[in-house]
Amino acid sequence: MAEAVLITSDDLEPAMRLRGAFEANGIKVELLAPGEGLADALAEPLLVVITGGLRERRARALIAAARERGRLPVIGLTEPTEPASREICRELGLSECFAKPIDAEEVALVGRRLVQREELREITGIVGETEAMEEVLERVVQIAPVNSTVLILGESGTGKELVARGIHALSPRRHRPFIAVNVAALPETLLESELFGHEKGAFTGASDRRKGFFELANGGSIFLDELGEMPPGTQTKLLRVLEEREFRRVGGEESIRVDVRVIAATNRDLREQVLNGAFRRDLYHRLNILRIDLPPLRARREDIPRLIDGFIRQFSAEHDRAFLGIEPEAMRILVEYDWPGNVRELRNLVESMVVLAPGRVIRPEDIPAEVRFGGRREALLPVPVTIGHGRPGEQASGDAAHPAQPPAQLEFILRTLFDLRMDMDDLRREFDVYRSRHRDELAIPTGMGGYVPFSQPLAISPVPYAPPPEPVQEREEGTIVFRPGMTMADMEREAISAALLHSRGNRRRAAEMLGIGERTLYRKLKEYHLDA
Repeated sequence: MAEAVLITSDDLEPAMRLRGAFEANGIKVELLAPGEGLADALAEPLLVVITGGLRERRARALIAAARERGRLPVIGLTEPTEPASREICRELGLSECFAKPIDAEEVALVGRRLVQREELREITGIVGETEAMEEVLERVVQIAPVNSTVLILGESGTGKELVARGIHALSPRRHRPFIAVNVAALPETLLESELFGHEKGAFTGASDRRKGFFELANGGSIFLDELGEMPPGTQTKLLRVLEEREFRRVGGEESIRVDVRVIAATNRDLREQVLNGAFRRDLYHRLNILRIDLPPLRARREDIPRLIDGFIRQFSAEHDRAFLGIEPEAMRILVEYDWPGNVRELRNLVESMVVLAPGRVIRPEDIPAEVRFGGRREALLPVPVTIGHGRPGEQASGDAAHPAQPPAQLEFILRTLFDLRMDMDDLRREFDVYRSRHRDELAIPTGMGGYVPFSQPLAISPVPYAPPPEPVQEREEGTIVFRPGMTMADMEREAISAALLHSRGNRRRAAEMLGIGERTLYRKLKEYHLDA
């Protein structure tokens, strides 16, 4: 069955113009008459365009049918009298919305990119529906058709090679070679030979002529991972390849011309390396023509359940193991963990759970301790705890090398005490920083016309003290003023309110300003009945 864009003919005039725009780009179009659904189409849908009546029953049925097919993109056309078409788009779960009268070429361009985005997901296996990942996918679709050099930045395990393969797969070079090279995995003495090849007798052991990766990738793409590890001598030769499209084999005199698209990636800060002299400035600017920044997994936690679901299905099929799912509390732990190893670490953990816990639902205790406690197990349990039921003085039964684990109640108490200690440490640090910046505001009235800085010890006088009236002037928005009688909890509430006000209700930014985790901030908001 051929693939096509399905356009409803409820509003025939824009439907016909859209059909012409899509077909001009080589995309087959099929019109859906009023009353017809996706099941009535003669072609496999690539994209659905609803031309009218977005709030009507038929439109909602089409949107629901598209959702059942996975991630089939849907574009809706709104009437000129309908305000805030973007809100309608979000409410109905549409991929894009355009207000009438439409620019058919613009709608066709956006539609083609939506189709390519889903094709990219299918090819690479990239999972992500957060705004950060949608931007990455859109960026890949935009830059794939051109031949410019691409620089991909991101922490280890974020999927830089998947993105590079996606760029190649959507490019005109898709039928030519794609060669991935891990620069850090090659010894410095062999790196230049592996990249550019060598002539017979060029060095000890060079018994024959050999083509390098650039020569083998001619006409296609080469992916240079961990580029920040490249030694200076090889950087110079790479710069010549990028500028002149030619190089010489090691020990050779003949220049070899190649047509290769270079896609480079690194988890290092290349700008810092340029300042330190470890990376050539001209090479950095030559590579940084088109750039993609991959977010770490902790910055897109909403994607974690989707990633876990995909990995479960993959490894259940690979290992022929039934997997019944994950308890909500266990899923919450996985979502809140910071994943320093990013998607690679999550993938490995899911595979181990599928293999080690077949035929039952995963519970929190099945998750490794470093993930359950966010890497804080050593701080939580500083000394081994053994629980026994014998007489006093007797060692608990069990293997001495593997002391018995504390019961669930004790583990809960220890974890709660640790969290409370962390909260107090965070608050103390926050207040010390604030006190150093606002010493004048944090002053305690002496009752005799003067003030004692809060940072100094207060001398207690036997003279009865009557607090002065509140100052008439209003304090500046976002500032925190200490007043006699305020407790540490009051100060904490004021600090959180000021941070939320300054960040305009953005909880993530507020947590960063306060130097605490988002989880701690959410708990404090509930505790103090604050509305972000």
